[in-house]
This record gives sequence, C-alpha cells and structure tokens, in this order.
Amino acid sequence: MPLIRLEGVTKTVPLADDATLDILRGVDLVVEAGEHVSIVGRSGSGKSTLLNILGLIDAPTTGTHWFDEVDVSALRSGARDRLRGEQVGFIFQQFNLLQGRTALENVMTPLLYARGRRFWRRRAIAAEMLEKVGLGHRVDSMPHRLSGGEQQRVAIARSLVRDPRVILADEPTGALDIETGATVMRLLDDISSDTGAALVTITHDLAVAGLAARHYSLDAGVLSAAGRGSGLAGPSTLVPAEAPPAVPAPVLTPAAPPVEVTS
Repeated sequence: MPLIRLEGVTKTVPLADDATLDILRGVDLVVEAGEHVSIVGRSGSGKSTLLNILGLIDAPTTGTHWFDEVDVSALRSGARDRLRGEQVGFIFQQFNLLQGRTALENVMTPLLYARGRRFWRRRAIAAEMLEKVGLGHRVDSMPHRLSGGEQQRVAIARSLVRDPRVILADEPTGALDIETGATVMRLLDDISSDTGAALVTITHDLAVAGLAARHYSLDAGVLSAAGRGSGLAGPSTLVPAEAPPAVPAPVLTPAAPPVEVTS
C-alpha cells in the first residue's frame, strides 16, 4: 500500500493581467513506506513547490494527494497541519538550528507539541535520538561549537524525534563537503531502513540522487522517471544540466601602422 500518492497534481499561480504561471504540470508519484526516492531538478523547475505539497505545507491547484490512503486534498488546514506535525520530518540545507539553544534543546523543540508521555519524556527522547546519530557526547553543545556535519546530524535528529513516516530532505548535503555529505546520506538511508519511513531527497546533486532506489527528474513542472521512463535508474542515467556553449576567445588584430603624410 503506497504511503504517498500524487495523481495529476498541478500548481498554478496567478500573475498580472489575468495571466497564470504553471509551476507543476500533472505530477504523478507513488512512494512506498521505507523507500528512498530522489527528485532532481534545476533551479526554477518546481522542486520547492513539490516539496511543500509533499510536506503538507501547500495544496495542489488540481489533482489528488493521498497520504496513507487519506485524501489530503479534502482535509481542512488544521487537520493537514496536525498530520504534517505528526507524520512528516523536514531536513534542510541550512540546518535551521536555534542558535541560542543546545543540541539537546534543538532536538527537543518538536516534542513541545507532543501529548502525554512523549511530552513529559521529551528530554530523554531527544537525548536518545542524538545518541542514534552519534552525538550523545554533544548534547550540551551550542550550534556554533559544532561542525557542519554535526549540525546536520542535529537537524536530522530533530526531524526524526517524533517518529515521522515521511522524511523530506531538501538539498541535505548542499552545505557540506563531499565526504561529510556521503556520511549524512548513509545515516539517512540507515534510519529510513530501520524505521520504515519513506525518504524523499530533493536535490540537484547527481551523486546524492544516485543513492536512492528510484530517481525522478523535474523539468518545467513535469516529473518523469529518470532513465528514459524506467522506474529504476543508476546514477549514470541521470542527465546533468547542460554546460553552456564555449565562447571562442576574441581574435586580436594588430592595428595598422600610421600612414606617413609627405608634404
């Protein structure tokens, strides 16, 4: 049974002079529990809009969005917000940590909205999650005392502390070096496999996208399976952005010698 299902999803926004801008055009997507799916697209392709719809922040203009067989498109905004808070975890490129709070306090923050036992045990739950991501010894550290990789792991712990069923990673390695980024992606894959959460990575990095089980490309609002329609694709089948054509160097012609005028 699919955990996420989009059918014919579009997103259109009005412009001046009664014109409209089509951001998403008939998007179809199915993601199973425990599956890792990547979506690659250039800037302006509609990635952020699709992320917002998958994360229940925004709603499609037309089409249907199903979450665990519930038609999210028919939910009121309050019910959609509660579903997002309980079931969706976000990981961002820039970490978005609270600078005046320790690593433990950052991870505890989502549990301030929990109920019952999870609310009262929020400190212990947050400490356990930091231990899972290898930062049990850094619970009292402020963000500015952490490396980029450590900050991203705090952000991952924060996104997982409520046991979400969907993890949305928006350029999760964009602010990290290659080696640290690879470590973070392995950690995300391991956590997704262990918890059964669906992992959707939205990126422009082909190496990051290639770690997923299925790959999609998003171009001008149209989502298509990478590898010429195949549901499965390796990193080599993902098509990078075309390099701009080389501009030939200008040819410098020496100036003609001045003409001597004889009187």
